[in-house]
Amino acid sequence: MLILTSRRWFWAALTALGSIAFGSVFWVTHTYLPADQPLWGSALRALPAGLVLLLVIRRVPHGKQWGRAIVLGTVNMGAFFLLVYIAAQLLPSSIAASLGAASPLAIAFFAWIILGERTRPWLLLMAVMGIGGVLLIVGTSTKEVNLMGVAAAVGLLVLMSLGAALTKLWNDGASALTWTTWQLVVGGIELFVVAIFAEGAPPELDGAGYLAVSYLTFVATGFAYFCWFSGFEHLPAATVGVLSLLNVVAGVLIGVLIGSEPFTGIQILGTFVVVLSVIGAQRRPAAPAKVESTNATIRSSLSSPALTAGNDNQR
Repeated sequence: MLILTSRRWFWAALTALGSIAFGSVFWVTHTYLPADQPLWGSALRALPAGLVLLLVIRRVPHGKQWGRAIVLGTVNMGAFFLLVYIAAQLLPSSIAASLGAASPLAIAFFAWIILGERTRPWLLLMAVMGIGGVLLIVGTSTKEVNLMGVAAAVGLLVLMSLGAALTKLWNDGASALTWTTWQLVVGGIELFVVAIFAEGAPPELDGAGYLAVSYLTFVATGFAYFCWFSGFEHLPAATVGVLSLLNVVAGVLIGVLIGSEPFTGIQILGTFVVVLSVIGAQRRPAAPAKVESTNATIRSSLSSPALTAGNDNQR
């Protein structure tokens, strides 16, 4: 028998929305933003979202939160956004997204190392099943792969998994929106300062470019990270890892439906497998019957003083 709670499904659905929004980042960045200014492109994605959210929450870190916000902002936003931008410009959107297929295992690994979370065999099975589905999606691709882009994609996978585990470790009761805001501000400032010295003036964008930046800032960053960190706050890390596979599916589907990339029957099958793994990851076995506890109670009853005295009288 399987237990499914409405609250668990709510947080799973919210996390799934964030993952889908992340999947659109590669195509939007590759299509509308300049390839030669990755620092500015990353800064324009992070800093405006952080400043707007800061006006909403009106709260700054205090005590240990300062150091943690700087570390998390660097890992989750600053360095991460830069690698996303590089991967998006050097790789086709479907390939860049698909390299995140190992995220369930990477997240489970860092959750084990940092948090001491033991991943249930069922979740590992769903993770492997989801990765298999992703391999079906991208297995027929014949596009040339840039090795530097692959290195950037692998690096952002490591940063995402490490940052997610640290975020859960340092959760001190502040809301997911609060931590998202602080990290965006820290990462955005870092990128902004480095961009000024390394790339000079910000890029000149047309109307479509400004719309793309607005979408990346407020939907694929502010909203998506709020969903992502909310998932880590309320769900096991391994479960969120499986949900992150929707990032890959979204990236491929956007490339197919909007970018006119080919989509084969095998890729359709792979998409179906990934969706099944995501749904399966939200199911957890019912608690086993407490046989040992029951046996202990029976043994305790049989060895009670009253019963022992009665047996002595019968003898």
